[in-house]
Amino acid sequence: MTTLADFIQGLPKIELHLHIEGTLEPELLFKLAERNNIQLKYDSVDELKQAYKFSNLQEFLDLYYEGANVLREEQDFYDLTWAYLLKCKDEHVVRTEIFFDPQTHTDRGILFATVINGINRALQDGREKLAISSELILCFLRHLDEQSAFNTLKEALDYKDLIVGVGLDSSEKGNPPSKFERVFAKAREEGFLTVAHAGEEGPAANVKDSIDLLKVFRIDHGIAAINDEFLIADLVQKQIPLTVCPLSNLALKAVNNLKDHPLKKLMDHGVLVTINSDDPAYFGGYMNENFRASAEALNLSKADLCQLVRNAVMASLLPEQEKERHYHAIEQYCCENA
Repeated sequence: MTTLADFIQGLPKIELHLHIEGTLEPELLFKLAERNNIQLKYDSVDELKQAYKFSNLQEFLDLYYEGANVLREEQDFYDLTWAYLLKCKDEHVVRTEIFFDPQTHTDRGILFATVINGINRALQDGREKLAISSELILCFLRHLDEQSAFNTLKEALDYKDLIVGVGLDSSEKGNPPSKFERVFAKAREEGFLTVAHAGEEGPAANVKDSIDLLKVFRIDHGIAAINDEFLIADLVQKQIPLTVCPLSNLALKAVNNLKDHPLKKLMDHGVLVTINSDDPAYFGGYMNENFRASAEALNLSKADLCQLVRNAVMASLLPEQEKERHYHAIEQYCCENA
């Protein structure tokens, strides 16, 4: 009989909530720091890892932005993305829809072109050499002002062929969706799809406002929706997906124990829930770890796990014909192994 770990390993998975800067493993961070002659305040990989104990989102973000400082050249962004894609290959992640944060880099003098060209070159190699399909979503940093987001959107217009959509991340508290309503309207006018982080450290109202004001087709996190039965009904009726990140929620104290995570309750309500890794280098787990930890804490069956990967196909940006191919692969795998 297949063990749970082996079953999860073999599942053909799709990741929909992944910040490429959040895959910067300590070993690569030190390597890039040395390559770019950057002095770190940590003396070793182990010392840096000891700092990965967060009480809230802001504590993580402070370290996240500090770590991103080692990313300077196009090759750095390539190496970062390629390392993540190799991890995908290792964990049987066959599709990934990746976030990147241009403002994190342009605000420190790195050209937008440097960032996106490095990431895109790796994604292209991932398609050709690893058979991993991908899309790129630009995220605005919500702790920065509206004008900064507009400036970033303007730069993105030269790369419409590489960027499929825009999103919203960083500090949710004090930065409601309404702050970016005009930016998102302009992005949609330019042909970008829209997603947004909401209901992670913020209330269910942020999920509702992201749907109503930002016209998103997908909510990133969204676990606060469990507190609003009318919102849950709306999510089910409109089939708006939630890209849930269990180990991230645990690391940032959105839940105190994975046993209390609302993922299974949302599934039982009929919400289109998916499992993702968010910033795995910082939160202790890529896709397989998130699936395993969730399955063990919430007593998820193999049938539940199969449903979660089906949900990810449905929630993805894949063309319908490609979705059918993925559904078929999942059904075959689950029939043979579940």
